[in-house]
Amino acid sequence: MAEAPRCKHNLSGRQAGAVLVFAVIALVTLNLPDYPGGFSSSAFLHLPIEIPLLGLALVLLPRRMAFVLAALATFAIGTVLFLKLGDIGVQSAFRRPFNPYLDLRIFADGWNLFSGSFGAMTAMLTIAGVVILFVGVLVLFFLSMRPMAGAAGKKARGMTWVFSGLLAVGLALWAAGAATGTRTYADARASGYIVSRMQSVTQAMRDMQRFDRALAESVSLPRTDTLFQAVRGRDVVLIFIESYGRSAIEDPLYAPLIEPRLDAVGDELNEAGFAAASGWSRSPTMGGLSWLAHGTFLSGLWLDNQARYDRLMTSHRESLNRLFREAGWRTAAVMPAITMDWPEGAYYGYDTILAADDLGYEGEPFNWVTMPDQYTLSAFDRLVRHTGDNSPVMAEIALISSHAPWTPVPELIDWSDVGDGSVFDEQATSGDPPAVVWADRERVRRHYIGTIDYALETVGDYIARFGEDAVFIVLGDHQPAPLITGPDASRAVPVHVISRDAHLVERFEAEGFTPGMIPAADAPEPPMDEMRGRLIRIFSEPVQPR
Repeated sequence: MAEAPRCKHNLSGRQAGAVLVFAVIALVTLNLPDYPGGFSSSAFLHLPIEIPLLGLALVLLPRRMAFVLAALATFAIGTVLFLKLGDIGVQSAFRRPFNPYLDLRIFADGWNLFSGSFGAMTAMLTIAGVVILFVGVLVLFFLSMRPMAGAAGKKARGMTWVFSGLLAVGLALWAAGAATGTRTYADARASGYIVSRMQSVTQAMRDMQRFDRALAESVSLPRTDTLFQAVRGRDVVLIFIESYGRSAIEDPLYAPLIEPRLDAVGDELNEAGFAAASGWSRSPTMGGLSWLAHGTFLSGLWLDNQARYDRLMTSHRESLNRLFREAGWRTAAVMPAITMDWPEGAYYGYDTILAADDLGYEGEPFNWVTMPDQYTLSAFDRLVRHTGDNSPVMAEIALISSHAPWTPVPELIDWSDVGDGSVFDEQATSGDPPAVVWADRERVRRHYIGTIDYALETVGDYIARFGEDAVFIVLGDHQPAPLITGPDASRAVPVHVISRDAHLVERFEAEGFTPGMIPAADAPEPPMDEMRGRLIRIFSEPVQPR
C-alpha cells in the first residue's frame, strides 16, 4: 500500500517538541497567579497573546536578531516568574505584593527563620534545589526557542502556520470576551503585569522621596520640666509580644482560649492593685518584619517597608526611647532575638542593649526562639531594673516565644526556679519538630495560639508579682501570617496599659481604651505611628492627686 503524502507544513518531532516546551513554559509562567488564593485549574485556561506573537517573531526575524530576541524573552520570562513567586511568598506572609525595590532584605530574613527552624543544611539544600529548578526552567525555555530562531524553508512555514493559528484563535477569544462582557480567555495582560510592576517600583521610589522630606522636616520636641511629668520617677516598660494580633482575641478559633486568659490576667492584676485599659492600634506590617512595628511606634513615623526603616535609622528623628533618656530615665533594650550585630540600636538611644548573648541564658533554644519569655523577663528584672541604680528605667522588651515556628510551646514555671535557664531544657527539647507540626495546618494554629496564651500568662504574672510602681505598655507587634488569621484579617493589634496609678490609666480610657484587658470590638484602630505622640501627651499632662 502506498504511503500517504505528508502535509508540507508538518513539523518534525524535534520541532514539535520545542514548540510544545516553549508554549507550556510561557503559558504556565504568564498565567501563574500572583497571590495564593488565585490557584485553580481555570486560572491556566487563558491564552496570553504574547506567546504566538513571540513565536512568530522568532520564526520571521533574521537568525541573529531572533537569538537576541530569545535571550530577551528568557530574561522577561525569568523576571515574571521571579516576581510572581515573590508575590506568592510575600502575599502568603504579609498580604501585600512583592516589591523588589523594597523587599530584597526579606530573603536574608527568610533564611534566618528557615535555617533556625529546620537547620542550616535543610535550608541550604532546599534553596539550592529551588535555584537549580528556576535556572533549569529558564535554560530549557531558551533552548526550546533555538529551533524557531531564524527557521527556514518548510520548518519556517510549519511554525508560522502554528503560531498564526494560535494568534487568530487568541484574537477571536479576546474579541468575543470584550463583545459579550464575559470572561476573556485571551488577552495581553502579561505585558500589563510587567508594566504595573515597573510602576510600583517607580511609586516606591517617589514614596521614599516624600519620606525623606518628612524626615528632614522633623522637629525636635522642646525640652521642658513637664515632659513625662505624670510618670516621673517610675519605670516605664514597653513590651512587644510577637505575632499578638486582634485575631487572637476575636477569631472564633482562638477566642475560647484567649478571652478567659485575658480575664484571668485582669483578675490577677486587680488583686495586685493594678488597673488596666486596652485598645487597638493598626500595625504597619503583618506576618513578620517586627522591627517595622517597633520603629513605627517609637519614631511616630509610618514604616511599612524596609527602605523607610533604613532611612529612619540614619536620621535625626528622636525616638521615644531617646526622649526618655534625655528626660532622666535609664534606657534599655532587651532583645532575645538579636543574635548578630545590631547597628540600628544606635538610632534609638539606649543606654544598654541586651541581645541574646547578653542575657545569660544557658538553656536549649526553642528551635528558632532563643529563650522563653519567662527567662527574658526574669533577666530584665535582674539585669536592668534591680542593679543598684535608683534612677527610673525606660525599657523596650521584645518577647519572642510566640514567634514562628511555634513549637514547642513553653510553660510557665515558678519564678524562683528560672535561674540560668537550663531548667527549660526539658521543655525546649519536647514535642515534635517544626517539619512535623507544620505538616498539619490546624496543628500549627493550635501551637500558635498556645504560645500567645503562654506569653500573656507570663507577662500578667510578671507584672502582678514584680511590677511594683512601674507603668507597662503591652502590645502586639503585628498579626501573624494569613495561614493563621485567614486572608481578610484586620491589621490591628491589642494595646494594654497597666499601672497602679488608676488616674493615669483613666486618661487612656478617655481616648477610647476599654477598662480591663479586652478591648471593645467597636473601639477605634488608630495607626501605630500615632502612639508615640499620644504617650508623650498623656504622660506629660499635669499629675493628678493619687
